[in-house]
Amino acid sequence: MQKSSRFITKMAHKVKEIRARLDEVAADKAKFHLSPRSDDRHVVRGREMSYSFVQASDVIGRDQDKENIVEHLMDPSDGQSISVVPVVGIGGLGKTALAKVVFNDERVIERFELKCWVCVSDEFVLKQLLVKIIKSITSKNCSDLDEEQLQKELRNNLDGKKFFLVLDDVWNEERGKWIELRNLLMGGANGSKILVTTRSPTIASMMGTVSPYNLGGLSHQECLSLFIKWAFDEGKERQHTNLMEIGNAIVKKCKGVPLALKSLGSLLYSKLDERDWLFVRDNEMWKLNRKEGDILSVLQLSYNQMPSYLKQCFSFLSLLPKDFEFNSFDLMHYWMANGLLQSPNENQELEDIANQYIDELYSRCFLEDYIDLGYAREFKVHDLAHDLALSSAQSECLIINCQIQNICKKVWHLSYSDNTWQNENVLKCLQKSESLRTILSPLEGVGPSTKSFVDFCLSKFRYLRVLDLSYSSFEVLSSSIGNMKHLRMLDLSENRRIHKLPNSICKLQNLQTLLLDGCEKLEELPKDIRYLIRLRTFLMTTKQKCLPECSNSLRFLGLINCGNLESLVETMQVCTSLRILIIDNCGGLISLRPTLKFLTMLEALAIENCEKLDLTGMEDDQDDFPTNLRLLWFTGLPQLVAMPNWIKRSAKSLQILVIKSCPNLTALPEWLVNLESLRQITIKNCPKLSSLSKGKLCLPALRSFIIADCPEFIRIFQPEIGEDWHNIAHASEIWLDYKRIK
Repeated sequence: MQKSSRFITKMAHKVKEIRARLDEVAADKAKFHLSPRSDDRHVVRGREMSYSFVQASDVIGRDQDKENIVEHLMDPSDGQSISVVPVVGIGGLGKTALAKVVFNDERVIERFELKCWVCVSDEFVLKQLLVKIIKSITSKNCSDLDEEQLQKELRNNLDGKKFFLVLDDVWNEERGKWIELRNLLMGGANGSKILVTTRSPTIASMMGTVSPYNLGGLSHQECLSLFIKWAFDEGKERQHTNLMEIGNAIVKKCKGVPLALKSLGSLLYSKLDERDWLFVRDNEMWKLNRKEGDILSVLQLSYNQMPSYLKQCFSFLSLLPKDFEFNSFDLMHYWMANGLLQSPNENQELEDIANQYIDELYSRCFLEDYIDLGYAREFKVHDLAHDLALSSAQSECLIINCQIQNICKKVWHLSYSDNTWQNENVLKCLQKSESLRTILSPLEGVGPSTKSFVDFCLSKFRYLRVLDLSYSSFEVLSSSIGNMKHLRMLDLSENRRIHKLPNSICKLQNLQTLLLDGCEKLEELPKDIRYLIRLRTFLMTTKQKCLPECSNSLRFLGLINCGNLESLVETMQVCTSLRILIIDNCGGLISLRPTLKFLTMLEALAIENCEKLDLTGMEDDQDDFPTNLRLLWFTGLPQLVAMPNWIKRSAKSLQILVIKSCPNLTALPEWLVNLESLRQITIKNCPKLSSLSKGKLCLPALRSFIIADCPEFIRIFQPEIGEDWHNIAHASEIWLDYKRIK
C-alpha cells in the first residue's frame, strides 16, 4: 500500500470523509429508511474510494455508453453468478471516467450492497489487490497480514453479499493470476458484477463473462464541445471565429480521443495569436502512425511547450509508480530539496511556487483525480503522462526492485517498489551510484529494519538531498548523519523504536524538512535544534513537556501525539514566519497563551483532540494576533464553550471553518456572521450549539455549508422556513443532517 498523506492534507482528507459519510448516509436512508444518528462514529472510506468520484458534467459524450453498461449491470438473467463486464479501448479515450460515472449512478448504488474501486495498473499482485479491496470495503489497512489471513478477511466481508467491483486499468495478461483472484470473489451473492477497464483486447476476452464493450471515440460535435471547454472561457469562442476555424481542423485530427482534445485545448487556452493555433494544426506530430502512440505524441507537444523548470519537475513524477496518489506536501518537499523551484519574485514562498507548478501540470492535462484544497493539492498522474515522464527522465530517475541487475551511474533519484532495503543484489548495484540525490520509500509500512542500510547510505551517498527512512525500525541513528551537508529533507516518520536522535543532526545547515511524526518512543529533540537555520517544515512526536526553541525559518509545524506537552511558549516566540500550525492529540496542553500572538503570519490553524486545551482568556492583547488565517479547524475540544474572539482578527481572510465534536460549544459569536471570504463551513456533532449570538449571516463567498448532529442549531437553516435559510441558500452545496439540500 502507498504511504498515507502527510499531516498538511490530513484535515482536508477529513473534510472529504465528512462528505463521503454524507453520501453513504443519504444512500442508506434511501435504501433502508434510516433515521439520522447523533453520535460521531463513522466508517471512513479508503483513499481508493475517494478517487471513484467524477462530476458527471465533466464527462462529455458518454451518456449512451453509460446507459449500455448500466444495462449490463442491471441484467439479472445473464446466467452468471458473478459477471465480468470488460470495457476496452486505447489510452486517452476515457475508460476510467466512464467507469466512474457508472460507479456513481443511483441505480448502481441501489442495486449493490457493497461497492469497491481498485486501481490495478501494471502489476497484478494478488496480495496487493486483496489489501486494496479490503481497504476499499472496510477502510482497514491490512498490509501487515499474510495472504491466507487476507483471504479470510475478504471472505468475512464479501461472502453472501451482492457486490460491484471495478478493476481499473488492468495490464497483466497472465490468466492464472486472474483465476486466483476470481476464485476468491466467488463467495459473493448471485448478481454480483465486476467491471474491468483495459487497453488490451486479450485481457478483455480473458476476464469477461460477457462480450467486451469496445469504447469508441467521440462524435465530431462532442469533440468540438470538449475542445472549446478547455480552449476558451465560457462563451468566448464566439468572439474568435478565425481561431475556431483552425480549431475545427485540429479537432478532426484528434480522432475522437478526449485526452488529446483536452491537452491541445489547454495548450491553446488564452492564446489569441493565429500563429500559435497554426503551429498545432500543422505540427509534424500528426504525421506519426495512427496508433496508440498518437496520443502520446500530442502530450509530447504539450510537454515541448513547457518552460524548462517545469519539465524537470514533471520528470520527477516518474519516480513513483503508476496510479500513485500524490499529495502536494510530499512532492513540494522533493522538488524543493532538489532545487527545482524557481520564481522571478524573491518574496514568493517556495510552497506557493510548488502549488503553482502542480496547477500548471493539471492545466496541461497531465494530472487527473485532481483536488484543490486551497493550501494543498491531491492528484494522480495520468498513465499516459506517466509514460511521458519516464521518457523525459531518461536515466536520471529509477524505480528499483529485487530483480534489478544494474543501476546506471547517471541515476540521481531512485525509489523502492518493494521491500528491497536489505537485498544484497540491490546493495551491490548501488555501490557505484555515488551521485544519488534522492532515495524514496513510497510504500506504507515498508522501511529499513536494520541500521546497516542507513549506515551504508550515510557513508556512500554524500550528495544526498532527500533521504526517506520512514517506517524504519532501527533504534539508533548514527551520528554520521551530521556529515550529510547537502541533505535538505530527512524523513524518519513512523519509526516506532527510535528513542533518541544524535545532536549532530543539528549540523545539517541546509536541512529544510524534518519529519519525526509517529516516532512514539522519542524521548526528546536534540538540544541544538534551533541551529537548523533553513528548516521550513517540522513534524514531530515527542515525550517532552516543553519544546526547545526552534529556528525562525519555520513555515509549517506539526505537533502530533505529543501527550506530555504542556507549553509552546519557548518554541513559538521565534516562529514569526510560521504559516501552518497543526496540533493533534496533545492531551496535556492546557493553553496557547501567549503563543499565538507571535504567529502574525499564520494562515492555517488546526487543533484536534486536545481535551484540556482552553482557547479563551487571551483577549487582552489580541491586536497582536494573526490577521491572515485562511483555514481554521477545531475538532475534539471539550473545553471549547465559545469561539475565541481573537479569530475575528482574520475576518477578511478566513475561507474554511471546520468545527467538529466540540460538545460544550453553545453559540457562535456575532462577528462570525460577516466573514466576507468564508467559502466553506462544516459544523458537526456540537449538540449544545443553538444559535448565533446576534445578527444575521452575511457570507457572500459561501460555496459549501454542512451541518450535522447539531439539533438546535440546524433549525434556523431549514429550507424556506428557517430564519437564516435565505442567508445560505446561495451556496452551491448544502447538507443538513446528512440530507443534501442542493
